[in-house]
Amino acid sequence: MRRRMRSVRARATLAATLVVAVALVAAGAAVLFALRASLIGQADTEADSVARNAASALSNGFAYNDLDLPDGDENPVEVLDRKGKAVASGEDVEGMSVVAKESQRLNSVANDDAGDTDEGVADEEDALEAGDIADETWYGEGTATVEGETDDYRFAGVDVVTKGGVPLTVYAGAPLSAEQGAVGTALTAMLIGLPLLLVTVSGVTYVVTRRALRPVEGIRAEMAAITASEDLSRRVPEPGTHDEIARLARTTNQTLAALEASVERQRAFVADASHELRSPIASLRTQLEVGAAHPELLDVEGAVEDTVRLQRLAADLLLLARLDAGERSADARFDLAALVRTEAGKRAGDRVDVSVDAEAVEVSGSRGQLARVLGNLLDNAQRHTRSSVAVRVRRVGDWAVLEVADDGEGVPAGERERVFERFVRLDEARARDDGGAGLGLAIARDVAVRHGGTLGVREAAGGGALFELRLPAPLGER
Repeated sequence: MRRRMRSVRARATLAATLVVAVALVAAGAAVLFALRASLIGQADTEADSVARNAASALSNGFAYNDLDLPDGDENPVEVLDRKGKAVASGEDVEGMSVVAKESQRLNSVANDDAGDTDEGVADEEDALEAGDIADETWYGEGTATVEGETDDYRFAGVDVVTKGGVPLTVYAGAPLSAEQGAVGTALTAMLIGLPLLLVTVSGVTYVVTRRALRPVEGIRAEMAAITASEDLSRRVPEPGTHDEIARLARTTNQTLAALEASVERQRAFVADASHELRSPIASLRTQLEVGAAHPELLDVEGAVEDTVRLQRLAADLLLLARLDAGERSADARFDLAALVRTEAGKRAGDRVDVSVDAEAVEVSGSRGQLARVLGNLLDNAQRHTRSSVAVRVRRVGDWAVLEVADDGEGVPAGERERVFERFVRLDEARARDDGGAGLGLAIARDVAVRHGGTLGVREAAGGGALFELRLPAPLGER
């Protein structure tokens, strides 16, 4: 049972059954109360009519013995005087016991002791004149004994004063057997029908829930198979409906597709990194082996260059790994123009000078990572330019814009997105000679994205390439 209750179907069935049970019990109770109230109302009307007919005869001067009272087993009637003594009664009526639940009047009349009569009641009777009938009727429940059998009745009491000035009270009853029988029958039907209805609701809910959750089981089974096989190319079945389960299946497949793409990128990254590391390591090993055998032939400068190349490549790979792991950039504010001037000043003795046109604009993020972006862009521009590299910093709306332009051959339109892919070099031989591994622009874009910005390339005014870095500027800076 504990295992079964962990099932969504079982919990849904139990919840639906409990809700229906509570609703049915509440509705059944309301129906029983309404039925009883309706039947009691009918009994009150019947008893009031009989009592007023007798009171009308008394007010018109009929003697007690001349009253035309109904049979006691249908409507028992008693006429009481001021002291509560019965002066007339219906045929075969042996006694009546009235319990007034709604009127103090009936309580006072039911007491055999005339001294207990309520003062307010006496005042009301005194207000009636000879031949008058009270407008108000008092109702209550009690028992009447007719021909030796005692049954429950609903009673109505009416005050009347005869033409001779004698105050009397007429009590007439209506049997409650019909009310009790109808309520009992309804209650029995509910007690029999409620369990049957709950069983039906439980069965239907269980079947419907099982059919509704069948696609979920298919998704779970396929995910388990994917986990076991480690085959991320597989997809879970998508139902043809447009409900939450179908959206769950589509989202699951999208997640699997993203995971597969991520794994493929990781595998390609590892393969490319291994390939890039193989060349400098092989070259360095060759030089060291030659130097060990023939010290006079050791190329120290070449070994140092290969070591530096390995160091740079390892640093790039480490940075990419941190970016892929979601490393958050430091949240510091600094002047982008000052950073540009500092980086450009370090290249004063290079083959190509770097000109700077920068206005002060603050950005937020990691100064070290953005310096790396600027360094990669400048390295790329100096590698491919003919005579000049220009850097410009300005503010455009809510963005800080940094542009690095050269006058080289530029980037073909069809390759402008591809240059930002990892280990991509448009000129393989030249890039390898210069020590490039095709990671600089990829790192630059990843850092830009991590800082909430963008990095793109277009044609410069002089015909070369213009790389544009956009970073959000803090709101307080204008």
